[in-house]
Amino acid sequence: MNFKPLHDRIAVEPLEQEEKTSGGIIIPDTAKEKPVQGKVVAVGGGIRQEDGKIVPLELKVGDIVLYGKWSGTEVKIGGRALMIMKESDVMGIIVK
Repeated sequence: MNFKPLHDRIAVEPLEQEEKTSGGIIIPDTAKEKPVQGKVVAVGGGIRQEDGKIVPLELKVGDIVLYGKWSGTEVKIGGRALMIMKESDVMGIIVK
């Protein structure tokens, strides 16, 4: 990927949600909600503190994360749909 977020920002590739409910009902595209899970594909260098030290981000490339429904900015880079957001917009990492 030719994109590196700055500072405390991350690039997340949204993961598509299931197209069927547990009862077998198919969800049409118009009724689907915005994804709130994604895979981190790039991370920034970290946050610069007042004393000049850089604190690295906790997230790393490959983490599967949960983020707010209206978090971040949607962009297309190299044909891929990505969400650019601050690390603080992420609610947590999904551990498998």
